[in-house]
Order: sequence, then C-alpha cells, then structure tokens
Amino acid sequence: MKFIWNDNVSSVTYQDALHIRKQVFIAEQNVEPHLEIDDLEDKCHNVVGYIDDVPVATARLYFNGKYAKVQRVAVMEKFRGMHFGKQLMQEVERFAKKQHYERLVLGAQNHAILFYQKLGFSICSQEYSEANILHHDMEKWIKEGNDL
Repeated sequence: MKFIWNDNVSSVTYQDALHIRKQVFIAEQNVEPHLEIDDLEDKCHNVVGYIDDVPVATARLYFNGKYAKVQRVAVMEKFRGMHFGKQLMQEVERFAKKQHYERLVLGAQNHAILFYQKLGFSICSQEYSEANILHHDMEKWIKEGNDL
C-alpha cells in the first residue's frame, strides 16, 4: 500500500480521505455529517492508503503537544480483512515517531478493540458513547526506533 500524508484541506489527498470517511462513518454507521467533519480538519495530518491509485484506507493525527491523537481510522468495506488497517496503523505510528511523539491515543469503537490490542494498544478509559457508538479510549506508548 502506498501512503500519502497531507495537511492541506484543499488537496486531492484530503478529498480522498473525506470520501472514505463519508462512506464508512456517515453512510455505513449513520454518523451525523456535522460530527464527522469537525473544526479540527485543518489542524490535522491526514493519511490515505492507496492500492493501484485507489484510496482504500485513511486516518488522521491531531498533535496536542502531549500526545498524538489518532482519529477517523477507516478502511473501505471491500478492502477489509486484507490487513490494510494494520498497515495503516503501522504507518500512523511511524509518522508519529518521526514527529518525536511517545504516545498514541485513540477512541476505539468497541468492535475494534481487539484489532487495536493486537497492535499493542491498551484500554485507558471507561466505556462512553460518541455519535451513538460505544467506544473506549486506548493508548500505546511508542519510542523512536521501536517497531510494531
């Protein structure tokens, strides 16, 4: 998978990320558009994974000064089960390490907790509802030079 990072909301890469997010979160999971597309869009780094120039996976990172918040992790339905989500998260971790962050934090939908645990994340919160979907916060401590 080829990854492209971008923080320009006018870019084709960002539009590809939005297309995936709208399909997965708005169309499949019925998340309200105003919740999915938020005030942080122009403050985040977006990554899109491409297979033969087709956008298949995306995530975004928001750096708050203390840790890197992983958000909007999504893989297009017909590409699930092919380890593209794992490759995407490895790329996210690589990028965060390059920026010298030592911790990743994310809000995992409950059905995805095992996926993140296999990648080394641990639950660090009580269950909560966001966009009418149950979540737990998860974290992973990373250091430059360590690989998944």
